[in-house]
Amino acid sequence: MPASQNRARARDRNNILNRAEFLSLNQPPKGAPEPRSSSGRKASGPSVQPPPSGEGARERRQSQQLPEEDCMQLNPSFKGIAFNSLLAIDICMSKRLGVCASRAASWASARSMVKLIGITGHGIPWIGGTILCLVKSSTLAGQEVLMNLLLALLLDIMTVAGVQKLTKRRGPFETSPGLLDYLTMDIYAFPAGHASRAAMVSKFFLSHLVLAVPLRILLVLWALCVGLSRVMIGRHHITDVVSGFIIGYLQFRLVELVWMSSNTCQMLISAW
Repeated sequence: MPASQNRARARDRNNILNRAEFLSLNQPPKGAPEPRSSSGRKASGPSVQPPPSGEGARERRQSQQLPEEDCMQLNPSFKGIAFNSLLAIDICMSKRLGVCASRAASWASARSMVKLIGITGHGIPWIGGTILCLVKSSTLAGQEVLMNLLLALLLDIMTVAGVQKLTKRRGPFETSPGLLDYLTMDIYAFPAGHASRAAMVSKFFLSHLVLAVPLRILLVLWALCVGLSRVMIGRHHITDVVSGFIIGYLQFRLVELVWMSSNTCQMLISAW
């Protein structure tokens, strides 16, 4: 009997779970119900105190419930990985091209010129200039083209403002919109309103005006420079500008489908 007791004590000493740092693993958590014996009576021992109520328990429950944004997705889909990778590349390249985003940027001296190029694609100058030319025009063909151009410009402002209101994407830099941007509701980054307007206007002129080849090339280069200028000053991402070009082309196709005839334009001009 003493030998068996010595062997039992040796086994208890060699058991790793009996160490002080592992004793908490063998003890039931606080607040857990006590095990009942086969006869239904409570086991002997000190009674377990009920869990504290009030703010302490509420804070403990809130700490155990992690918010959804703090939970890591362990098995993301391939589409999610591809989308996040493209988004990261877009943000990185847009920040690299934002050389005129602030006065401390590398191309800060060219910031005024780049902003001036962007203003040439703004909606307010284009709408004002189109209305002025419409008032001065005396030919039916010119009035027809100008009325449809005015329709396309108004459609562009409403489309871009609606999509920006839905997406609410911010630019790559913390640059606040200007006064003219607030007038045309061009506040957010996606899509780029200047790029959509430049693409739509250039395609409109290429289709309805007789231009020489050098002028046609300059018109296309102007649209590309307007889109690039918006990235250089830090107002838009590259994908915002590319999406603006696509939306501008689609708007041109829509205006071609609903093209107003000369009689309709004359009726609208007379009513105005």
